[in-house]
Amino acid sequence: MRAIKIIICFIVLQASAQQGGMWIPSLLEGMNEDEMRSLGSKLTAKDIYDVNNSSLKDAIGHFNGGCTSEVISDKGLVLTNHHCGFGQIQSHSSLENDYLKDGFWAMSLEEELPNEGLFIEFIVSIHDITDAVLKGVDDSMTEKEKQSLITKNSNAVMASWSKEEWQDVKTKSFYKGNQYFLFVTERFEDIRLVGAPPSSIGKFGSDTDNWVFPRHTGDFSMFRIYADANNRPAKYSKDNKPYKPKHFLPVSLDGVEEGDFTMVFGFPGRTNEYLPAVAIEHITKEFNPTNIAIREAALKVIDAKMKASDEVRIKYASKQARIANAWKKWIGENLGIEKSDAVEKRRAFEAIFTKALKEKNLEDKYGNILSEFDKLYKDFAPVNIKRRNFIEVFLVTNELMQMTFRAYQVEQALLENPELLDKAKASLTSRFKGIHKNYDKDLDKGVYLSVMPLYGKPLDASIYEKTAFTNLDSALQLLEGDVKTIIKNLNKDAAYVYAKPIIDEFYNKIDAEYQQKNTAISALQTKYMTALMKALPNERYFPDANSTLRVTYGQVRGYSPRDAVYYNPVSYLDGVIEKYVPGDYEFDVPQKLRDLYNTKDYGQYADKNGKVPVCFLGTNHTTGGNSGSPAIDAEGNLVGLNFDRVWEGTMSDMNYDPEICRNIMVDLRYVLFIVDKYAGAKHLIDEMKLVHPKK
Repeated sequence: MRAIKIIICFIVLQASAQQGGMWIPSLLEGMNEDEMRSLGSKLTAKDIYDVNNSSLKDAIGHFNGGCTSEVISDKGLVLTNHHCGFGQIQSHSSLENDYLKDGFWAMSLEEELPNEGLFIEFIVSIHDITDAVLKGVDDSMTEKEKQSLITKNSNAVMASWSKEEWQDVKTKSFYKGNQYFLFVTERFEDIRLVGAPPSSIGKFGSDTDNWVFPRHTGDFSMFRIYADANNRPAKYSKDNKPYKPKHFLPVSLDGVEEGDFTMVFGFPGRTNEYLPAVAIEHITKEFNPTNIAIREAALKVIDAKMKASDEVRIKYASKQARIANAWKKWIGENLGIEKSDAVEKRRAFEAIFTKALKEKNLEDKYGNILSEFDKLYKDFAPVNIKRRNFIEVFLVTNELMQMTFRAYQVEQALLENPELLDKAKASLTSRFKGIHKNYDKDLDKGVYLSVMPLYGKPLDASIYEKTAFTNLDSALQLLEGDVKTIIKNLNKDAAYVYAKPIIDEFYNKIDAEYQQKNTAISALQTKYMTALMKALPNERYFPDANSTLRVTYGQVRGYSPRDAVYYNPVSYLDGVIEKYVPGDYEFDVPQKLRDLYNTKDYGQYADKNGKVPVCFLGTNHTTGGNSGSPAIDAEGNLVGLNFDRVWEGTMSDMNYDPEICRNIMVDLRYVLFIVDKYAGAKHLIDEMKLVHPKK
């Protein structure tokens, strides 16, 4: 296999250049830089990414591996989404100190709360290592042989890479394995909770408004990075000091208006922009609907129990949000694919690709790719659906089944290697404690009764009364003794006896078949990516998201989701009050926020019309992982906090359509307004550098 050099300078730019794509920040010089300028940016590529000098990338942190965060003061103050910090806010909450309901604000450094296991990781530098990783790889090898050599080469590069002792390195593949980059990173592990608004602000609109516009959600929370005496990463210590960043983002008080340039800088998780039409059709018409049904069944039970009990609400708030988020996203994804006629448009593109193969005499080598996709997906679809349905039931929605699944993994590990006893017991003990920290047996039983039939397995409700797993103490007793005793105890438990044959089937049949068939599809997808770039070299190819640092740029724009409907790009505090429903868990509004609205006590955070902006729309191409990403203006200032996409636009993971796809951001003036006027935490405002770039 030869490394393909990605050439991205073919497009002739126009004043109305259409953005889209998630670009590697170290490769912005040239076409991307010019396109950003045509959209209104005043930033250079080096302003965004520079190894030798401080740049915007030094303020962007990967928040706990799943979200993005940004440094907004010279004392390591960090901003991210409320839903990104939700688990930490929940972990510090109790019936006595309900930070989810009431919010939390540290009025001094001493009041900031440590968070075990939480980390923020920064990118120090990015390096193209394609030639080294693909050295010796050729088309005569099997896929297993290719991957084995790629892994060996990649490990060798990482082992020999020069770095500081407190730094780490990782490699990632791009363009479906046609290109490889190495990242030098720094991970900070002393991260403390500084502030969070109540859920009635941070999660306003909850499930009803999720993925739709207009949004009126103050989806933000604040943390602080602490470092050792040398300003380097360190485990938690009372002696650590606030981190002094290489760069922090100034905050604009001038906000945005339609047409303004916006850049979202973050760690998008996963996209698949180069799927064939048959794959998109499978996902939206076969795969998504079955998983939507399972989550919907679980959510009906969870939502009812949470409404009936504050104790259950606190326990399940984070779990419910996680389950509901993807459920509604998949529904919107299906709607967007259908509305944009994405499948037929992709088939039309494939006809162009087929014609180009003939014109470039590449038909012999690549001409069978599309027909092979059709054949593979027809065979792959049933096992792909079954495997994901198992994951939804056993790992996402039902906690008793999750405990049996983890116990099964431990049993198999001990049968293979009894010397793993101590490690296996410690791992399973940690799993059990994590689940039981926020567990309700009656709720979980209701979920089981609702979701298991959708997986096609018979019910046995009596297992909830017979099993040891639903009580932490009795669950841990199953792990007492030697290997033989533990295995014997597990296999006498009613829930484990029920679940074990189902898990056996998953591992020995379903997952094994899935891995085999998915490997063939992945190999063909790599070949397809190679063929696309050879047959149609003048097309624009940005790499799919893979949780690495990316830049996506666009403009503030409204949109029309359907006939005769148009959404303005900015929402206001007026809309919060309009949606207010007293006592409603989604649309209640705190008394103090209502008072501030009624007295128009907005401070310096109102716009030129005297209104407080809450959220705004942009054409930035985002996905999961971009939650918490900064929205940066034309001069490098923070204007917004990315947190969502419009419902139909969630299809952008497979099909970015400039007419439909919009990302949703919290206006930073609303964040400042809540911190200052609502929370009274003006000391945090004083930490920031507030600027007026438009004056």
